[in-house]
Amino acid sequence: MEDISSSTAVSIDLQSDGGQNDAIEVRFMALCKSALSLEENAYAQAIKIFKETKYLTSSNTSAVGSGTPEEIERFLSAFVLYSVKRLLESTGDKEHREQLSHDNGLTLCRILRSVKLNFLDFFKELPQFVVKAGPVLCNLYGADWEKRLEAKESQANFVNLSTLSRHYKRAYQELFWANDTSGGDKEPPVSSTMSFSSDFYRFGWLLFLSLRVHALSHVKDLVTSINGLISVLAILIMHLPVQFRKLSLKDEGWFAKRGEKGVHLLASLCQKYDTSEDVLKQMMEKTNSLIAEILKVQPQVASECESESLIDIDTEGLIYYKGLMEESCLKTSLNTLEKDYNEALHQNGDLDERIFIDEDDSLLGSGIASGSTSDNLTGTKRKFDPISSPARMMTSPLSPFRSPPPGSLSGAVSRMAPTPVTAAMTTAKWLRTVVSPLVPNPSPKLGRFLASCDRDVTNEVVRRALIILEAIFPSSALGERCLTGNLQTTNLMDNIWAEQRRLEALKLYYRVLEAMCTAEAQILHVANLTSLLTNERFHRCMLACSAELVLATHKTVTMLFPAVLERTGITAFDLSKVIEGFVRHEDSLPRELRRHLNSLEERLLESMVWEKGSSLYNSLTVARPGLSAEISRLGLLAEPMPSLDAIAIHMNLSSAGLPPIPPSQKHESSAGQNGDIMSPKRPCTEYMSVLVERNSFTSPVKDRLLALTNLKSKLPPPALQSAFASPTRPSPGGGGETCAETGIDIFFGKINKLAAVRVNGMIERLQQSQQHIREDVYSLFQQVLIQRTSLFFNRHIDQILLCCLYGIAKISKVELTFREIIYNYRKQLQCKPHVFRSVYVDRPTTRHNARTGQDHVDIIAFYNEIFVPAAKPLLAEISSAGTSTKADQGVEVNRKSGQCPASPKVSPFPSLPDMSPKKISAVHNVYVSPLRTSKVDALVSHASKSYYACVGESTHAYQSPSKDLAAINNRLNGNRKAKMSLAFDGADVGLVSDSIVANSLNLQNGNHTTSAGAPLKTEQPES
Repeated sequence: MEDISSSTAVSIDLQSDGGQNDAIEVRFMALCKSALSLEENAYAQAIKIFKETKYLTSSNTSAVGSGTPEEIERFLSAFVLYSVKRLLESTGDKEHREQLSHDNGLTLCRILRSVKLNFLDFFKELPQFVVKAGPVLCNLYGADWEKRLEAKESQANFVNLSTLSRHYKRAYQELFWANDTSGGDKEPPVSSTMSFSSDFYRFGWLLFLSLRVHALSHVKDLVTSINGLISVLAILIMHLPVQFRKLSLKDEGWFAKRGEKGVHLLASLCQKYDTSEDVLKQMMEKTNSLIAEILKVQPQVASECESESLIDIDTEGLIYYKGLMEESCLKTSLNTLEKDYNEALHQNGDLDERIFIDEDDSLLGSGIASGSTSDNLTGTKRKFDPISSPARMMTSPLSPFRSPPPGSLSGAVSRMAPTPVTAAMTTAKWLRTVVSPLVPNPSPKLGRFLASCDRDVTNEVVRRALIILEAIFPSSALGERCLTGNLQTTNLMDNIWAEQRRLEALKLYYRVLEAMCTAEAQILHVANLTSLLTNERFHRCMLACSAELVLATHKTVTMLFPAVLERTGITAFDLSKVIEGFVRHEDSLPRELRRHLNSLEERLLESMVWEKGSSLYNSLTVARPGLSAEISRLGLLAEPMPSLDAIAIHMNLSSAGLPPIPPSQKHESSAGQNGDIMSPKRPCTEYMSVLVERNSFTSPVKDRLLALTNLKSKLPPPALQSAFASPTRPSPGGGGETCAETGIDIFFGKINKLAAVRVNGMIERLQQSQQHIREDVYSLFQQVLIQRTSLFFNRHIDQILLCCLYGIAKISKVELTFREIIYNYRKQLQCKPHVFRSVYVDRPTTRHNARTGQDHVDIIAFYNEIFVPAAKPLLAEISSAGTSTKADQGVEVNRKSGQCPASPKVSPFPSLPDMSPKKISAVHNVYVSPLRTSKVDALVSHASKSYYACVGESTHAYQSPSKDLAAINNRLNGNRKAKMSLAFDGADVGLVSDSIVANSLNLQNGNHTTSAGAPLKTEQPES
């Protein structure tokens, strides 16, 4: 196999060019001393880190930004300075913190301005530095340096503020003019591109920031911040002079709630934002107190005040501040708020949040104005809210609307893609209306299952839930006293807030556990579920999943996934076993939360289960002894899971409020049930993007299993008891297999299905006309998984897929370079730059004249050094034989002694359903696409019928499906009187890709895009 060159961009070797090396160091020293005035200790550490890490970045210029030497230098300088600032502040050295904060005001904003970078680019490239500089930072600051760096938390805070600022700007634009219109003009005396630099606009944002600093600093989550922003909007509506009011109080979109005395302001805003009136009233109290204490304005009962701005508003229960928005008072208030925020920024500031309303957004990046902050940060191009997951659903505007399941609150949501604020408030409403009313104890039905075990495990289940959820949502005092590193951020969680989140997670846990027990009892035809209900790992996974949904709903900054894995002591492989069941057994989950779980499952399958410390490796050593030596050499095995007692002691929890547990059960609980191999606290070794790419409505295991295999009959799901049984126990399915072997077979089946979807996406994007390429790539991937499993260890499955794709292209004589593959991969929805820029390698110590040991290289170096030597025999086999022949015969491998951790046969490429819309009229803009399998299964009909979802031009106001389809038929058939329906299966009806469909709509809207037949624009591939 011919190797390829990894020099995909111009590179600079600082180690070999002493002059250039010295010049870069001189410029960095000048930056630290002259531009930023670092104190001596910070300066010394910055220089040390810079010297030890610059070669890591410069050794492969394609790994950072556009790859130019100047840009690499600027990024490296910013990364080093940011790391020094954050890690020195987290050391607990008060002197260093004061020097960094008070003397020179070193903030991330100041650092980025000094090196001429923006936030979007900085956070996008930061993961590469975290991976490459990890050993250096670990030696200087300890093993917990990554937790203390809190890079993910800073990024999440930036994304939330971007979302909030965009929403505030949009709401202000709808409600108010930027200029006085008291002269009688119906339109403002400014252009439609309004300037939002008015004092009123700035006052509202500064008041919101002050609220975050003084009242909301304990609970930095998006939902709470949205409620704070709503309270600020209420203050502005009540106090801005009416001549600045753009929207009439008669507008039912904003002010739907009204009575005899006028508009119920808070109730109307609650309906607008799907929030609770009680929550908003509590937030108004905090905002009112803030105005009185900081701005020194005397509060008055609104019903006793006479003001033009209060006309047509029901003032019952509202507070008014006379003169708050008058010119003389407004200027003073702005100065006071600015001064107050400056003090807070110097004391404990990193991001100057005032930049979000400044017209000059050069520091923010171009994505802020367009609303694509999260897309740019993750390196993907997404149209929807970051909580959405486009991998398994069409993100095109042509996507058919899917009806929500019974009991879901999604039905009220508009067909338009929800904004991040709308999505967050919709899911919060689900928690408030569906979960919160439940009792925080096992229901009678669940209690019967718990009591029907070999012993009554009710107290055991309740006690475990209380301990684990206290560990995930600790009270602030516990967080300060018991936790270290990144977990210190839990002291930001207000006690009341933490208690509310614990109760929500607890109630959801009991609700889904009851549904799972009911389904398990039906599958096994028994009521005694001792094996499952006494399994420690199963319960912790369920609690972790429940807590993660609560955290995802509120979009917290301080508890980002995989924090729940660390707090509960489980691993990614453990959690992957319950996600599908969780989605299946909770029908009321809003679509955003289904997408979130779906996205988490993809993250688990694609990389996290392969990380060091995953319990997957414990199962592999049992199921495939041939892999044991390599697993042990790399130190991949999971460590024992901490016992409940250890967690309780660590959290300093009193046993007074916990249910008693008999001494005979304590040993079993701490040692693990059924001889279970326990899971460890997952080490956080890889920097994961905060912006989780949330995918479709359902679990990929559930949805794709049906789609890929075209199952027409629903088979009962496998029992959970076997999934969580001891790996060494015989499998309930028989055949002489252990539970570990069965579990690995199921897991690798999921990997193959996920790989099939991604292979298909890449082949379509590369526009490869040779059908066998797709089958060969998929076949090679399966064989690598079967016979070269160790290639996946500590890596991402896409790294293997990219290598398989290039390897097949080489042996098939297809003119396809690795640069073209990477260029097209970057357009894939799941792409993250670190996948092809930083691949783990562990070079043997026996190598001569070359680097040895663990390292991270680019995908091309990995292909040349590791993949080709390992996969060359497999490539030769594919080259010498047809894919179809191999698929029919299978590749038999010794399961016990060889590297065969999955099915003994290489299956053919699965039949993927074509979900692309078909354009069925050359004149009218109407498309149809096959109805999803999950929808077809829900319909009772004759087997010969086919179902389609119609999307396109609206015909008229919705009447009924039959009438709407008849109207479409009439329009397409013109004046013809013959009764005929649309011919969807005719030979002349071709498949139309999503991009062509979208382009067709863009052309109608005046946007010029490339037509289907036009040649593709030639662009220089990026590496």
